[in-house]
Amino acid sequence: MELTRENMKKLALLLGGAILLLWGLNHLEVVRSFLGWGLALIFPFILGLCIAFVLNVPMQAVERGLCRLAKRKKAGKLLRVLSLVVTVLLVLAALGIVLFLVIPELGRTFDTVRAAFPGFLARTQQWSEKTLARFPEVVEYVQNLSFDWKSIFQSTFTFLQSGLGDMVGSTVSAIGSVFSGVTSAVLGFIFAVYVLLQKETLARQVKRGLYAFLKERRADRFLEVCSLAYKTFFKFITGQCVEALILGLMFFVSMSLFRFPYALMVSALITVTALIPIFGAFIGLAVGALLMLVGNPVQALWFVILFLVLQQIEGNLIYPKVVGSSIGLPGIWVLTAVTVGGSAFGVVGMLVMVPAFSVLYTLLKQETSKRLSEKKLPAQKLL
Repeated sequence: MELTRENMKKLALLLGGAILLLWGLNHLEVVRSFLGWGLALIFPFILGLCIAFVLNVPMQAVERGLCRLAKRKKAGKLLRVLSLVVTVLLVLAALGIVLFLVIPELGRTFDTVRAAFPGFLARTQQWSEKTLARFPEVVEYVQNLSFDWKSIFQSTFTFLQSGLGDMVGSTVSAIGSVFSGVTSAVLGFIFAVYVLLQKETLARQVKRGLYAFLKERRADRFLEVCSLAYKTFFKFITGQCVEALILGLMFFVSMSLFRFPYALMVSALITVTALIPIFGAFIGLAVGALLMLVGNPVQALWFVILFLVLQQIEGNLIYPKVVGSSIGLPGIWVLTAVTVGGSAFGVVGMLVMVPAFSVLYTLLKQETSKRLSEKKLPAQKLL
């Protein structure tokens, strides 16, 4: 290799990267703390971009409607501000309606469960007595067990004494975390407002920066990937919201027809949790089944059957049409994305990984088709 100026620059970058990597491996704690500090610093802006992206979905529809009313092809500053205000008010109104409907139902649910709980305990006690009567050897074994109650009491007291300080420290830490979270949310919302009001200007500035510091071919490719990611995430959020609303309405209608209790609360819970692909609605199943189990175990069993039927309808008919076709990701990869995202980043990872996998799947599919066409292989080899 000739020692040209370009090659010397590459060698210097490679050597510097190797030294930096070696130093990082020997100082992992410093690197971890630095990354944590950096993430905490930019988190409000990341949150603001996420809020702006989500609000932009209904805001575009509101803006188009206002432009038609004003008989304009493009929204000016006043229409943009009005669109944002209307969008925020619509989102707050939707949340308020859900809370107004669910909170009273939640109070009635707690009252019903509290009234039915003593009967549930009595039935459980009767069942346990009958079961133990059938297996007297279990009763005899339990009666023969001996416990060192003094040692147990001393261990419990020591645990509570040592845990009291930890509890105070955890409380202070939790208060700090809540305050930090509220501050980040407020800053993120303010940043989102600025992004939504000046999104065309920001997009133009990003393009100018890309073409200024990157080669034209790389800038074009980067913008193509960004456009694909935006369209995929936009379609996913829209489709997931529509699918969750349809599923929640199906549960409310069917539970009302079959006279299941807690129809409104369980349906609202399923609507919210169904935003998590595949596994989300099962949270509503668990809550609904547990509530009904206290009052009527047979009814809880029928609710589980109803859930499985509606879940099959939703999974085989609604989800592929509303969400699956919009993001172009096969079912096996949706399951993989949800599993990987949930394991790595929890609920947020489940929501983000599906469209992210869709983008990677589309890019890989395009690159695979391009390379195969360049190799000009016989068609029978690809079957």
